[in-house]
Amino acid sequence: MDINFELYKIFYHASVSESFSGAAKNLFISQSAVSQTIKNLEEKLGVTLFQRNSRNITLTTEGKLLFSHVEQAYNFLKTAENKISEIRNMESGEIKIGASDTVCRYHIRDHLEQFNKLYPNIKINVINRTSSQILSLLKNGIIDLGIITLPVKDESVSVNEFLAVQDIFIASHKFSSLSKEVISFTKISGYPVLMLDKNSSTRHNIDTFFKAKGIEIVPEIELESVDLLVDFARIGLGISCVLKESANDALQKNEVFEIKTEEMLPLRKLGIVSIKTMPLSQAASKFIELVIAGK
Repeated sequence: MDINFELYKIFYHASVSESFSGAAKNLFISQSAVSQTIKNLEEKLGVTLFQRNSRNITLTTEGKLLFSHVEQAYNFLKTAENKISEIRNMESGEIKIGASDTVCRYHIRDHLEQFNKLYPNIKINVINRTSSQILSLLKNGIIDLGIITLPVKDESVSVNEFLAVQDIFIASHKFSSLSKEVISFTKISGYPVLMLDKNSSTRHNIDTFFKAKGIEIVPEIELESVDLLVDFARIGLGISCVLKESANDALQKNEVFEIKTEEMLPLRKLGIVSIKTMPLSQAASKFIELVIAGK
């Protein structure tokens, strides 16, 4: 039996107010409309729901049984409405973000702090992965949005480009002779070079850049952490290719120096990605707005 929920809604209000006129007033409809609706519901169910007299109405045994279930369903729906309202007003909810350790530390940490201050009741869940892994998490619905190295070639993904970052070469004073000249990438390839793992998007972009120039750099050491690349350069294990922001502290302390090259490595772009066909939650939308505004 398929009965329009609107019938149950009117039945609920009539039961609570114990009058058709009271239900009509609460629902902003006519009393005759309420009376007709209850009659239709009784015909569909094949029972009498109310005992009627000139002054009020009372539930029959069957009416009380129905009301016990309708009241529960009505309360569940009101609770759901309230929860949705809380989420819409940023009073509760969760945001799941995919980002690498480097992106978290150097590019969105301040945004996460600001978001948490603005919306303290929103739970923030950050999953650290590579760009390719983040895309996989996104497409499997595990995260709401991701922050990855561009480009991304996937028509199902929406991209908000928000930041261009610079990679540089750094070395300790063990290689101090290089601090006095501007050198070519070809010359750098003759030194022990430390780079990110070849499966990372950052490394792929750099390798593509060098390949286009006919230069092959075979790293002495490959790591998954930019911060470790800075540390390894600091202790003299080689020349590290790192995100400029990640080396700022070591540069300021004069523990390493930036190698001046004949041309800069290409700017690397970061983007916020989400699924085109999946509406973003209010929390996710607010976070993207905050990041874009503060880039």
